[in-house]
Amino acid sequence: GKPLKNRKLKTVEIDAEGQIIAEPPINIAYFDEPVLSQALRQVLPLRMVKIPAGEFLMGSPSTESDREEQEGPQRSIQVPSFYMGAFVITQRQYESVMGNNPSYFTDDQGKDGANLPAEQITWQDAEAFCQQLSELTGRTYRLPSEAEWEYACRAGTTTPFYFGEVIETDIANYNGRFTYGDSLKGTYRERTTPVSHFKFANAFDLCDMHGNVFEWCQDDWHNTYKGAPVDGSAWMKNALSRYRVLRGGSWFSPPEVCRSAFRTSFDLNKYYSNAGFRVVC
Repeated sequence: GKPLKNRKLKTVEIDAEGQIIAEPPINIAYFDEPVLSQALRQVLPLRMVKIPAGEFLMGSPSTESDREEQEGPQRSIQVPSFYMGAFVITQRQYESVMGNNPSYFTDDQGKDGANLPAEQITWQDAEAFCQQLSELTGRTYRLPSEAEWEYACRAGTTTPFYFGEVIETDIANYNGRFTYGDSLKGTYRERTTPVSHFKFANAFDLCDMHGNVFEWCQDDWHNTYKGAPVDGSAWMKNALSRYRVLRGGSWFSPPEVCRSAFRTSFDLNKYYSNAGFRVVC
């Protein structure tokens, strides 16, 4: 719950292909839990981290700065254990499974965009990826429920960000021209960053849960949590809706949009250069 500047974070070094470096210049403290590796057509391993079962308070309290009504009412959620991607799906991973790369940001400062997040991915594209990946591997992959996403993002925290009360552009990719709380103005990169860029993970070993790209969830959009499931499952009772939930904020977002509790919706059929996804199984 302390601001980042008062907290020593554990770190991990990851190379350009998403691999943990065996002997980094810093102490490896992350990914010490069992990690599931699954080849994607033998191109790049997909790193899945085990998220333990648990209970958490979903949504934001009325005292949280920039809170929106759609982030409540808060309620206790029981979440079963599951595996979640340590990173969002990259362009190399997406293309290796689907055979195409629709992303807008395909160049990383003179390098290819293989390790950048796959974006301009519709909700239906993300669902198709999960289905194809499941067929290729014999293991069931899907998008996270909104409850699973927030539980995994918070990783036991109750502050606006899993870092604490503030967020800064040296630990996340968002629109640094704006500030949140006591945070300082920073860099506005105007594009995505590689998934291994910041090398910070939360207590569940998940990276980039704040900023870079919004992440699609399974759920249909509902204006509040009234009537939502409390077992961690997706809320899919608005079948006529063209809108699906996204979480986490993006490179384009002001910091308040990157909070753990913030939620929004996009048209499931449209392409956005700030929308990607990670998978669970």
